[in-house]
Amino acid sequence: MTMIAVDRSSNVEMASLVESVVDEAVHQAESQGWQAVRLTEVARALELPMSVVLGEFRDLDAVANAWFRRGWRAMLAEKPATFADWPERVRIEHCLMAWFDAFAAHRRVTLQMLRTKAHLPHLHTWTPLPFDLSRTVQWLREAAQLEARYGSRRAQVEEVALTSLFLAALAVWATDSSEGQRRTRRFVEKRLDHGERWMKWVPMPRHKARTPVSATL
Repeated sequence: MTMIAVDRSSNVEMASLVESVVDEAVHQAESQGWQAVRLTEVARALELPMSVVLGEFRDLDAVANAWFRRGWRAMLAEKPATFADWPERVRIEHCLMAWFDAFAAHRRVTLQMLRTKAHLPHLHTWTPLPFDLSRTVQWLREAAQLEARYGSRRAQVEEVALTSLFLAALAVWATDSSEGQRRTRRFVEKRLDHGERWMKWVPMPRHKARTPVSATL
C-alpha cells in the first residue's frame, strides 16, 4: 500500500486532510459505533501515515471536536441579503436549525460522540463540555446577529435562555425521525414564540432597537 505524501506547507491540503479524517471516522462509526473507531484504522483507510494523522488529532475526541466545528460553520454560513431585517426569533431559528441540519445525516453517530464526551470517567472529555456549550451559544448569538453587547444584562439573559433552548431542542432532535426534522423545527418555533413574550420585559440596547429576541425560557 502506497502512503500519500503530505506537504505540510499547504494550508489548503492540510484542511482537506483534516476533513478527510473526520469524514472517514464518521463513516466507520456508522457501521461499528463511535467508540469502536480507531485512528490507526482511519489512517489505513485513507492511506495516510499515522504520524500525519496524529499531528492533527491527538485522539478521537479531537476528531469529534472537528466534527462539531462544522455545526458552528453552518450557523455562521452566508445568510440571505435580507437576513438583518428578519425578526430576531426567525434569525435564531434559522441559525439553530442550521446546526441541527449539519448533523442530520449522521444523527446517531453525533449523539454517540456527545455521550462519549459526557462519560464521567473521561475527565478530559466531559470537563470541557460546559465551555463548548458556552461557545456554541456565543456563536449562535453572533450568527443570529443579536444586538446586546457581551456582558450586558440582556446578553446574559439571552445566553441563559439560548442555552436552555439548545439543550431542550437537542433532546427532541435526538429522537426526531420526521422528514426534514419537522418535529424539532416545530418545537423550536413554539419555544421561541413563547420566549418572545417574556423577553419584551428585558431592556434592549439603547444603540439599536429591534424585535425582541425570542430566546426560550
